[in-house]
Amino acid sequence: MPSFVSLLLYILAGAALGSLMLLTGIPAAPLLGAILGAGFLSISGQLEVADWPLGTKTVLGILIGTVIGTGINRETLGELQSLWKPALVITFSLLMTGILVGLLISRFLGVETIVALLGAAPGGTIGMSLVGTEYGVGAAVAALHAVRLITVLLLIPAILHFLAPVGGVDISNLES
Repeated sequence: MPSFVSLLLYILAGAALGSLMLLTGIPAAPLLGAILGAGFLSISGQLEVADWPLGTKTVLGILIGTVIGTGINRETLGELQSLWKPALVITFSLLMTGILVGLLISRFLGVETIVALLGAAPGGTIGMSLVGTEYGVGAAVAALHAVRLITVLLLIPAILHFLAPVGGVDISNLES
């Protein structure tokens, strides 16, 4: 089968499950559904691995970054004046934890050090996978981040829902 047709089928699988996931009410349901839809198709072995045209991932990364960037406004910058300290603490602790976990995984589970460090890094799937590609381990890093992302997208909303009555967390206004 031509790679264009395979790629189109992956896109359709991701779009279909991403659209169906909208009915679940899970935050980020379209993203989760698209990952699962394309992933299940890939795992089935019915199609060759998708061969994305050169620059596609970069363009998609730019588009995702643009969507996120449009959410930054003067109000966000105002909030950052009071949140810069927690932002630094969160960033530093996630970075240190990622390095520690990566080194432990490498040592005790036999995973290649570069894969373990990039897989445990607090960056996003796209960014860390692109860095991994530079080192020849992009697919392994993407797999680790995909598992992390799917788990987080499924568990955090459930945890927020569980904590809502106790901690007063208002999750009714959260949008995906």
